[in-house]
Amino acid sequence: MARVVELVAPAYKDTLHWEKVITKEMGGALRYGELSKHLGRPAPVPSIFINGELVFDQTPSEEALRDYMDRYPMTG
Repeated sequence: MARVVELVAPAYKDTLHWEKVITKEMGGALRYGELSKHLGRPAPVPSIFINGELVFDQTPSEEALRDYMDRYPMTG
């Protein structure tokens, strides 16, 4: 999943901040807990959340992620 994000992210430069959550690390485990709590169930692994909302619960193609990002209202 991270590989797809790494390939797509450069096209969105300053409008996108992303992080890879590694659940074996304390910070990642805490973030996973936050995402799961907001979702109301254990967050799927792998998954992509945008602004705390589950967007993909399976690895999307580069095209599918780009299509979503192009439709997503960027602010800032």
